[in-house]
Amino acid sequence: MKNKLIPYSIILIFLIIFAVFYKSLKDTNIYTPETKINNDIPIFSAELLLSNENSNSTEIFELDKFYLLNIWASWCVPCRDEHPILMSLSKNNKLIIIGMNYKDNKKNAKSFLDELGNPYEKIILDKNGTNSIEWGAFGVPETFIIYNNKIIKKYIGPLNNELLIEIQKIIK
Repeated sequence: MKNKLIPYSIILIFLIIFAVFYKSLKDTNIYTPETKINNDIPIFSAELLLSNENSNSTEIFELDKFYLLNIWASWCVPCRDEHPILMSLSKNNKLIIIGMNYKDNKKNAKSFLDELGNPYEKIILDKNGTNSIEWGAFGVPETFIIYNNKIIKKYIGPLNNELLIEIQKIIK
C-alpha cells in the first residue's frame, strides 16, 4: 500500500507545479501605466532645453488651444523615424507642439534637432524621467494630444501617416 502511495504523491506534486507554472505564463508582469482620457495634465516645473530657463505647466499650456506633447530622445531610433511626421504637424497653425526630452544629454538633443529640424515650440528637459512618469508614459516615443489642459488622446510608439491623419481630424 505504501509503495502505491509514493508514485501517486509524486504525480500529484508535479501536477500542482505544472498548474502553478501554467497559470503564471498567462499572467503578465509588464507594467503599463494607465492614462485615462480627459484627465488633467500633470502640474510640473522643469528646465527648457534651448533657453535653459525654468518653466511650469501653467506657463506652457493655455486654454482653448490644441497641444501635442511628444516625449522623445536623441538615442531613440523610433523617435528619428517619427520626426518627419512631427515636422509636418509643426506647419499646422492650429496645433502647438511641445517636446519632452527624456533622459538625454543636452548636447546630443541639440545635435538631433540641428540635423533633423526642430518641430517643437518648447522643449522640456526630463533628465531623470520623473515628468514622463507623471504623464503616464513608460517609454519613448509617446505622444499626447491636449486641449483645455486635459489629455484627450495618447499614442504609444512612433507616429505614422495613419496617426497623422487622425491627429489632423482631432484638431479641426
